[in-house]
Amino acid sequence: MNRLWIAVLGILASCAGQQQNEVLVQNVGFAQGSTYNVQYMSTNAVDYQWEVDSILAEMDSSLSTYQDYSLISKLNQGDTTIFLDEHFVKVFKAFQSVADSTQGKFDCTLAPIVNLWGFGFTEKTKVDSSLIQSLLQKVGYQKVSLKGDSLLRNPSLLQLDFNALAQGYTVDVIAAFLDSMGLQNYMVEVGGELKVKGKNANGKNWRIGIDKPSPEIDDNNRFQTVVELPNKALATSGNYRKFYVENGKKFAHTIDPETGYPVKHKLLSVTVVTEDCMLADAYATAFMVMGIQKTKRYLQIYPELDAYLIYTNRKGEWETWATPTFSQLQIN
Repeated sequence: MNRLWIAVLGILASCAGQQQNEVLVQNVGFAQGSTYNVQYMSTNAVDYQWEVDSILAEMDSSLSTYQDYSLISKLNQGDTTIFLDEHFVKVFKAFQSVADSTQGKFDCTLAPIVNLWGFGFTEKTKVDSSLIQSLLQKVGYQKVSLKGDSLLRNPSLLQLDFNALAQGYTVDVIAAFLDSMGLQNYMVEVGGELKVKGKNANGKNWRIGIDKPSPEIDDNNRFQTVVELPNKALATSGNYRKFYVENGKKFAHTIDPETGYPVKHKLLSVTVVTEDCMLADAYATAFMVMGIQKTKRYLQIYPELDAYLIYTNRKGEWETWATPTFSQLQIN
């Protein structure tokens, strides 16, 4: 799944801290096919770069479909002797919870169909309706379950893809580590999914810019809106940058689990704010499948989720919609 870059605003990379012995430390790099940016106010400038990189490597070893040595890759290759680790189990349970809650609009068993369309971890193959119908019989979130530290699948070769959860989960794990170190002010971002706590280096709330749904980034006019995020997680999903055009038709990367085809509706981007980044990540994907009206109805039932939608109207113009609490976070 394509992860949108969400810029973090109003951060000065200086050593001026909120307290005399606190210093802003920044750990940046590449991970999970994207970038990461971890910033925190650290007493005596203690740097946790090694620990952050170790967590990222641990996530790859468990959840990355792009690493042949990972636990999920070995499972997808048919290895039935593997015992699941705590990361896989936590992500799997979150996947099943969101799948149940959205009546299957979020489904991590779609890996073969996502691969077929060219948005997964294998090369694109020729798409035809009979092949899609055949694959749909072999996928489905209800066909896989946990038994202790083992995975039960029917069919036995059913494959999983946690890319719609892994970056958000990684954010949560890094944030939990910073919490364990007693840090009170930080921002953790991986591939555009992020979580914040406390204040930034200037002692102000963290300000997050949400990209306009444009195919290209305009650095001079980039953001659709900016929010002040208070001790929350945020994730965005959209269809306007990860797509291809074939025979004059546009194919976006969000696949409807019911049809096996890329979704076709007016929703361009969804941003979700909640307590856990993994869940924000998953629901942003689910809402992109559900579309505008179903997402609005869902959010009425689950008020613990806040969201911001960008979509096109009948004239092709951009419009936005936000839950009441999300609107209170917006500063422009």
